[in-house]
Amino acid sequence: MTIAFEHVPHPRIEGRKVAGPPKTTDEHVGFNGKVALALTTAVGTMWCAYAFAILALIVLPDAIGGGLLPLIQWVSQTFIQLVMLSVIMVGQNILGKASDKRADMTYKDADATFHEARQIQEHLKAQDTALNTLLDKIATLEAALAAKA
Repeated sequence: MTIAFEHVPHPRIEGRKVAGPPKTTDEHVGFNGKVALALTTAVGTMWCAYAFAILALIVLPDAIGGGLLPLIQWVSQTFIQLVMLSVIMVGQNILGKASDKRADMTYKDADATFHEARQIQEHLKAQDTALNTLLDKIATLEAALAAKA
């Protein structure tokens, strides 16, 4: 009786090592993607939000002088849309970076788990070898005892 087990690693393990963790910056492709990324990066800053706020405040006196309706239109159509666009984009950029960090940490955790599993497989293989040696010795002893009987 022998213990025979052969570990066959899943092909995804090698593919995962080559690909690495996905990143947000990996997603833009081609000229249009690069232009969109550049514009998004520029508009998604607090400096752009400040510039939009100043631009919107320039026409605030005209909105106030026009009465309630122009003032409400200025707030909703000019100030909120211009300034909040950039502020929301800044928040999205921060969330994207946090997501990239989580993906990288998950990738590293999975890599460590695979390493540990490989260590366990090697340990089990060593135990199988030791058990097979003991089983061979027992079989030899049994054969010797059977021959004496």
